[in-house]
Amino acid sequence: MLRDPAYLKALVFSALIGVPVSLLAFWFLAALHQLEHALWADLPDALGWDTPPWWWPLPLLAVAGVCVGLVVRHLPGAGGHVPAAGLHAPGMSASALPGVVLAAFASLPLGATLGPEAPLIAFGGGLAMLFARLARAPTTPQSAALLGAAGAAAALPAIFGNPLIGAVILIEVAGVGGPRLFAVMLPALLSSGVGSLVFTGFGRWTGLSTGGLSLRLGVPTPHIDAGDVVWSVLLAVAIGFAVHLVMNTGRLAAVFVAGRPVTRTALCALGAGVCGAVYTLVTDRNPADVASSGQATLAGLAQDPHAWGVGALIAVLLCKGAAYALCLGSLRGGPIFPALFLGAAAGVLLAPLPGLGVVPGLAAGMAAAGGAALRLPVSSAVLVVLLLGQAEMTPVVLLAAVVGFATVELLPPGRAVPPVGKPAEAAAPGAPEARTRTAGGG
Repeated sequence: MLRDPAYLKALVFSALIGVPVSLLAFWFLAALHQLEHALWADLPDALGWDTPPWWWPLPLLAVAGVCVGLVVRHLPGAGGHVPAAGLHAPGMSASALPGVVLAAFASLPLGATLGPEAPLIAFGGGLAMLFARLARAPTTPQSAALLGAAGAAAALPAIFGNPLIGAVILIEVAGVGGPRLFAVMLPALLSSGVGSLVFTGFGRWTGLSTGGLSLRLGVPTPHIDAGDVVWSVLLAVAIGFAVHLVMNTGRLAAVFVAGRPVTRTALCALGAGVCGAVYTLVTDRNPADVASSGQATLAGLAQDPHAWGVGALIAVLLCKGAAYALCLGSLRGGPIFPALFLGAAAGVLLAPLPGLGVVPGLAAGMAAAGGAALRLPVSSAVLVVLLLGQAEMTPVVLLAAVVGFATVELLPPGRAVPPVGKPAEAAAPGAPEARTRTAGGG
């Protein structure tokens, strides 16, 4: 295979497209981050509020729902994959790019409880196909898969702070193995490394932030003991059940939205806004704790977990979990970041259990929620270990990721998510879509 001239050309082209794809992905993420900061920090401050008032998510998410509904109805590709169906291998055509971009800008900065990773995968894969078309490069189904993976891998490094995790995610999302896995991952790793260099250089040169996910633990890391292991397994089972409930609710929301996308997307988005408003009224905390991906909030939770009382943790779990389910079925984004935050919050809440502790609870909670929500246990474990920045908690992370994943796999699959842009009747319970191995596929 390595001696095949066609494959060697695909490798070279993957390295070349890594530069423009990662540049455009950098500006895409930076614009999302800047707009979110403007809407949730700068604008309230200009109006005289230290934090957004309780009603702030309501108009923003209502606008988000209408805009995403219009994109779904009128633009090719329907704005990208429905988040309740989980992460998908790159497969969006170049014609779907405008819808993907518009739906992401209508969802994420305005308060969707979703992350940017799914739009980035679609964005990077679509750009790779666009550049291949502009270069008049001959494409086959095999080369299109390679280019799509390379484009997605070039776009992913910024949000995870490490080029390796993007490649690992694509390994599991693609669901391939053997020689085919080797064929896909060489260009993906090559392009991911190039993309990471570009993101690092542009971030230092421009001074702009793309909101990369990184954690600094504000408490010391203990040595693992038997209590940590036992509690981690039990915690992972409980989180697996809870995540299964949230994902099933998200799939039901997707079926509900498919019939009348504009009106019902707006209703679901407004419901997510109500969750953020209720959370603020109950706790007097920032509604962005609920109405956001959870990236910044997760970093704050890890830095100072003792700043969250029991009531605040319970409220954010209930309100953000409900908002997450509604957004999974209606808006556009990815499932990773909210799942990690919910798992971390559950771990911190249960940390006082005898023999557990904050850091093991945090690690096990994130790994279990990631494995359960994404159906990608390897990616979830690698991501959490990289986020923690040390290997001490690796055994707990691996156990929790596998147990969380296995718990969800053993539960009934629930409803299937209708195909993008299709009515609800196009998918029925028990159809192949219901058991897809894409992340969170149900």
